[in-house]
Amino acid sequence: MDATPAPASSTEFDRRWWTLAVLCLSLLIVFVGNSSLNVTLPTLARVLHASGAQLQWVVAIYSLVFAGLLFSTGSMGDRYGRKGALQLGFVLFLAGAGLASASHAMWQLIACRAVMGAGAALIMPSTLSILINVFPAHERPKAIAIWASVTGAAGALGPIASGLLLAHFWWGSVFLINVPLILVALIGGRFFVPKSRDHEQAPLDPVGAVLSTIGIVALVYGLIQAPSSGWLSGATLGSFAAAVAVLAAFVAWELRIEHPTLEIRYFLNRAFSIGTGGMILVFLALYGVIFLLTLYFQLVLGYSALSTAVRFVPIALIMIVVAPQTPRLTARFGAHRAVGTGMVLVAAGLLALLGLGLHTSYLYVVACLVPIVGGMALSISPMTASIMSAVPPRRAGAGSAMNDTTRELGAALGVAVLGSLAASRYASGLHGPLHALAPAAQATAQSSLAGALQVAGSLPRAAGVVLARNADLAFVDGFHLAGVVGAVLAAVSAVIVVRYLPRRLTHSDAPPIDLEELALAALISGYAEDEAEALAG
Repeated sequence: MDATPAPASSTEFDRRWWTLAVLCLSLLIVFVGNSSLNVTLPTLARVLHASGAQLQWVVAIYSLVFAGLLFSTGSMGDRYGRKGALQLGFVLFLAGAGLASASHAMWQLIACRAVMGAGAALIMPSTLSILINVFPAHERPKAIAIWASVTGAAGALGPIASGLLLAHFWWGSVFLINVPLILVALIGGRFFVPKSRDHEQAPLDPVGAVLSTIGIVALVYGLIQAPSSGWLSGATLGSFAAAVAVLAAFVAWELRIEHPTLEIRYFLNRAFSIGTGGMILVFLALYGVIFLLTLYFQLVLGYSALSTAVRFVPIALIMIVVAPQTPRLTARFGAHRAVGTGMVLVAAGLLALLGLGLHTSYLYVVACLVPIVGGMALSISPMTASIMSAVPPRRAGAGSAMNDTTRELGAALGVAVLGSLAASRYASGLHGPLHALAPAAQATAQSSLAGALQVAGSLPRAAGVVLARNADLAFVDGFHLAGVVGAVLAAVSAVIVVRYLPRRLTHSDAPPIDLEELALAALISGYAEDEAEALAG
């Protein structure tokens, strides 16, 4: 992010609101691509015979590739041209979505989702960089407020659109949601998005990008495969060992070079390190819970895909209500107390999930989601400001990329960690009803709840009912374990945040940061427009 962008030409200035429309549409594509798949998971398990690990991978791979490439693609756009990076991202995303809709096997679908994640990594950093270069300083807060509001709409739009398509068409149609959006964005980008680049941008760091991506993939691979391979198996331990070795090499490399992808020394600043860790945790909790709740709604409670999607709408509503209050609460009680309180709320909501059963009412689920999502809304803005306060103005773009990366990495780890814990408990709790089944049927039933229900449907009625009920109970038990582990992590984080996060994010806590940049970062995380204008003014 360039703190002092070059002024836009007269033509670019006149078209700036059309440019904003294209950039908002671009952001909508990225977030719809991330939110539209969840309600399709039970259908994939039934039609493509996906295992629990494959369902985790098809969700996590998008965020994983997105997070792994975000630093590099942002630097590429700054150096070689942001408009070109944006357009290339559209083409990759379109190709991935089109191929995904025609996939016949889970490995094909997972590969296509990885391509979509790479496209998203090219799109997202370019949108904000272009926006800052087009809008003058006095209009920038308003423009970014509009830009940021798209994320909330996308979170609700994606699942609902997917649910509607699944009700009338085949499962692959959910990937075609993006096709008309991308075509409009490509045409609009051709005419309304100006070319821009930063000629003083530091050189790329391809070695760092490759090491970070390999290390993160090895870590998540071990977490996702552990339930089926065993936590102490050679494959699992080897994956974790490779992750540690590669990530250690990444740290060593980043400390050596003059222009690193990630300045490791920023982590010595407690505002940066605690903000980064906290951001990963809250997104881990949210995406892990959404992943498990999607399966719970459809497979345990029997809701349709569309009905499930509609039931996630309160998440966006809670964020809209709580997020604008965060700046005032932070100013009054301090960033450390605001974030600490948010973490406690997340922990309380996760513990409340222990009340889920085979016939739990939807209102109870909403009651659990209110503190989880409300705590997130209370935590995200101060933690974003914490990350940005630790980064000097000349590296504000790196701070913004780190903020985006922590969200995507948290989303990938949420599916991997909480999903794997739930899967392990599910598999261990289902041994009893399986003794009379053939080995192949046993393996299918143990692979996932959807597999067990499929096997149950092929058995005589009485035996099928017993297997289905036991599988539901094992899944709910696994959900409870995931909730408890998430709650413990959130509670420990709350203690650390209250103890070590600075009360006020001032210049004394970190290298100086341009207040305008801080305002822009705050807006991205949900600050109200008037609060951002006060910061920037």
